[in-house]
Formats: sequence, C-alpha cells, structure tokens
Amino acid sequence: MTLPEPAALRAALDPVLSESVSAGEVPGIAALVVDRGGTVYENAFGVRTMGGQAPMGTDTVGWIASMTKAITGAAVMQAVERGLLDLDAPAGSVAPEIDTIGVLDGFDPEGTPRFRPPKRPVTLRDLLTHTSGFSYERWSDDVWRCHQALGIPANSTCKLATLRSPLMFDPGERWEYGIGIDWAGRLLEIASGRKLGDWMRDEILAPLGMDDTAFRIGDAMRARLAKMHQRDATGAIAPLPDFEIPQEPEFEMGGGGLYSTAADYARFLRMILNRGELDGRRVLRAETVAQMSTDQIPSLEVQPLLTRVPSLSNDAEFFPGLSKGWGLSFMINRAQAPTGRPAGSLAWAGLSNCYYWIDPANGIAGVFVSQLLPFADRLALPRFLAFEKAVYDAMRGR
Repeated sequence: MTLPEPAALRAALDPVLSESVSAGEVPGIAALVVDRGGTVYENAFGVRTMGGQAPMGTDTVGWIASMTKAITGAAVMQAVERGLLDLDAPAGSVAPEIDTIGVLDGFDPEGTPRFRPPKRPVTLRDLLTHTSGFSYERWSDDVWRCHQALGIPANSTCKLATLRSPLMFDPGERWEYGIGIDWAGRLLEIASGRKLGDWMRDEILAPLGMDDTAFRIGDAMRARLAKMHQRDATGAIAPLPDFEIPQEPEFEMGGGGLYSTAADYARFLRMILNRGELDGRRVLRAETVAQMSTDQIPSLEVQPLLTRVPSLSNDAEFFPGLSKGWGLSFMINRAQAPTGRPAGSLAWAGLSNCYYWIDPANGIAGVFVSQLLPFADRLALPRFLAFEKAVYDAMRGR
C-alpha cells in the first residue's frame, strides 16, 4: 500500500478531524501523518482553550503524558548502548532502594498492607515492559489502598516518594501498566549523573530538532500552550485553568511528564521509522530500534486498564479481543487491527487523549493530540481511530 498524493490525503482526513471540533467533541485537535521521508499530512482544528481565540496548531504545546514513555525508553536504550545500564541486571545494582520495595501480600484487618520480598530482583527490562510488579494508583484499588495507608503521594506530584509504591506481583509474572518507566528514567539519572531532561535534550531532542519538547515549559513554549480540559459526567467540557505538571519536580517523570507539540512528536516517530536516524543524525543504532520494536512478552497479554479515578480515565483498552504484546516502551498489536494497522505495529497514548501509532511495514506513522480528560474519552478515542482508519482507507483507494 502507498499513500495518496497530499491533496487527496487532506481531502480524506480533514473532514474526519474537523467534524470532531464542529460537533463539540473536543476543543482542538492537531494531527500529522509521516513517512520515512517527511510529513505527508499536517493540520489542526479548533482552539487551544475553549472560549478562547488562539487557534490550535501543530506547533501548539500540550502535555503529552504517557507519550513521554517512548522518548524515555529511547533515552534509556541509549544508555544501554553505552554500557551505562544493562537490561537484565538487577535494577538494585544501580538504585539499591528498589531492592527494599516488597510485594503486596494482603492487608491486615485494620487495612495495613503486608509485604514480602519478591522472588527475584526487578530488572530494567521488567521496568520497560510493565512486567516489574509496579502499577498505577489510578488503575489499581490495591495500589490506592497502599498509598493511602503509607502516605505515598500521587504519581503526578513528581515527588520521589511516589517511587516507593509497592509491587503488586513478582517481577515477570504478568503485565500491568505502572510506574516502571518512571523508575527506568530514574536509573538513567543515577547511572549517568545527569537529569533525565538534560539527557533527553542533549542526546535526543536537540539532535532531532524537537525544540518544543521538555519537562519545563519555557517562555516560547508557554506562549503556544493549550489548556487542559475536562469532560464531566453530563458530557460538558470546561478548561482546567490550574492544571500543570510540576515545573520544579523532585524527579522528572519519565513515564508522563513531557510537554511537546504534534509536529515535534512526529519527528520522533520518523526517527523510529528510520531505525534510529533522522536527517543525517543518528540517535539509536538500527539494531536497538529493532529490539525496542520486538515483542518482549510473548507469553503475556497487555491487559485492559480499569479505572478507579473516573475523572482521570475511563476504562481503556485498544482493540478489545485483539492480542497485544509490549516492546521496550511500545504496545505491539499481534494481529491486524480493525483500523487497518498491520500486525507488528507500535503504539501508545497519553492521559490527555493524545495517541500515536508507528507502522514499520508500510513506513508510516501518525500522531493525534488533544488536551482533554478523562483518558480514553468516549468521543476523542473513537475519533483518533477513525483518523487512523481513514489513512489506511486512503492508502487502499477507498
């Protein structure tokens, strides 16, 4: 399959996205489709902030939440290439404090959690593949209960104490979405002696020309910042004027702390499509990208995310009933998806209803950025999937 000419692709995709804004589904959307050679589709619709006049653009800055994970994964794999980290060595050899975290072994009658030592140490591979035992409080009642009992702050506070969250199972036993990639970023900081954001800037973002991507919102970025919005139980949408990831964090949240733009993120996607290189700048070895893109959990399944905080996330699953694995920071669909995405493609998302996919077989990738809670929004997620399907339909001449 090949992409149609830009004018034909625009004619196919613009209505899908503009309809979302005109129907009031989201205040604004920015989206791009890229191939290995460059951008083949780029457009934005709506406004940065509901009730405002500033238009949404592909250079609009927003919180990309867990789309941060893929960039952190790339940074960590650079450290693996350089011998600073080892995928299969105990993580405690770099951060001894991780060895003091136990596996939840139930609660006593007063609600105090009980713990036991894990059967084996957590490794960096476990952390990158969400098989370490760490989970998120927003998708786990047991993690929430532990945090309340032990006074552990929410992940979004970017406090080091949040990394003390307990293990929910023994490493390698199952897949469960969690703070593993926050820990992976922390290992990189310890092993390199550099802050995660500094490493990213020097080793990935600057070489790729991603000048609008950072944990800290600079003045130029803030001038183009979109507000986060919230859909309430009645379906009404309103801005969240005070929402912002901490700008003076105790640790830079490798699992979800970056701000970026759709255009910047598309450059990262093109680097992955080009096996670690973009515009003559190599940031990862080709064999490293191949390893990151390979299913690391063939005997396990990516599981649905069942919310316990409906204001932040709905229950979420991509392509229910389709077998899905995980690479070194990407979800991998094991069969063709209903949108047309082929087996072996890479993808993930951010809590703010940001989504991307990478299709190495056809050499294309797409990114869709909005700023809306809760995650897996009942209108925004289907719109992203309709956008993706329209790309594949256009490639088939439909």
